[in-house]
Amino acid sequence: MLKTAIVILNWNGRSFLERFLPSVISNSNGNGFAVYIADNGSTDDSLPWLEKNHPLVKIIRFDRNYGFAQGYSLALQQIEAEYFVLLNSDVEVTPHWVSPIIKLMDNDKSIAACMPKIKSFQDKELFEYAGAAGGFIDRYGYPFCRGRILNVIEKDQGQYEEISEIFWASGACMFLRASSYFEAGGLDAGFFAHMEEIDLCWRLKRLGYKVMYSPEAAVYHVGGGTLPNNTTPKIYLNYRNNLYLLFKNLAPEKLFTTLFIRLFLDGISSCLYIAQGKFSFCWSVLRAHTSFYLNIRKLYRKRKNFKRIEKVRHPSGIFRKSILYRFFIKKERHFHQFEF
Repeated sequence: MLKTAIVILNWNGRSFLERFLPSVISNSNGNGFAVYIADNGSTDDSLPWLEKNHPLVKIIRFDRNYGFAQGYSLALQQIEAEYFVLLNSDVEVTPHWVSPIIKLMDNDKSIAACMPKIKSFQDKELFEYAGAAGGFIDRYGYPFCRGRILNVIEKDQGQYEEISEIFWASGACMFLRASSYFEAGGLDAGFFAHMEEIDLCWRLKRLGYKVMYSPEAAVYHVGGGTLPNNTTPKIYLNYRNNLYLLFKNLAPEKLFTTLFIRLFLDGISSCLYIAQGKFSFCWSVLRAHTSFYLNIRKLYRKRKNFKRIEKVRHPSGIFRKSILYRFFIKKERHFHQFEF
């Protein structure tokens, strides 16, 4: 069996592949490694360019854009490897970025997922929004990172140089033990894109596995390459998928209280969008909630099926207070100020 499969999901990303794929290939050489491009029905010249310039890269072709979650899910079902590395096409890797994490996971079979340090491609002194030095969520489901609280991003000054257990690993660069991935049910195609990696990590932790961060490897992420920030599609997916995430994974005694408060907080967000004249954003929030209500029965079945194999009811890594209160009221903008 192949040791490590590096899988890059592509959709009309010729420019990113041309810019970043060479660094992946040159820095991932060695026995037991293979690079796959899973193409989500691209209509640009990504595939002809790949076939001409990188004929040894393995290509998995799809007939249309299945999104991040289902695209990866379909691709990983076709690959036999001990480890999967999910890597965004807009990521520049560094020498020896794979080996330290694979060694860490080889030495501890309880680790199901791991991520490297993720920094900004545009400003390499800064952490990057989508992962930074490891992800967490608060009691109401708001994600944040060591190195990134809401929109405040820290400079990397060596403050996160220890190997640490985290709550979620970023889908921008995520190492997965294949057997644990399939045991947890894989990525949920219903998410399409955004927060599906948090859902997967939450399920892995509910099975008793660890999710880790290793600073011994680093990558540089452009971010927003496929779906830019602050657009109506992204607002819609963020709000909808956050509700999906909570409904699927919260313990029964916390489910309805937490959801009620989240719905109230989302209502406040909608009012703020209206006050700012961002009516399309408000409409995206309303659409997200409508989609959530329409899919509750399907989400309940997923929740019920997974509860049957759950081993850990309250996994570590959830901040038991409100990050919004700490950020806006107490003015705490850095991870070291939070006490878990």
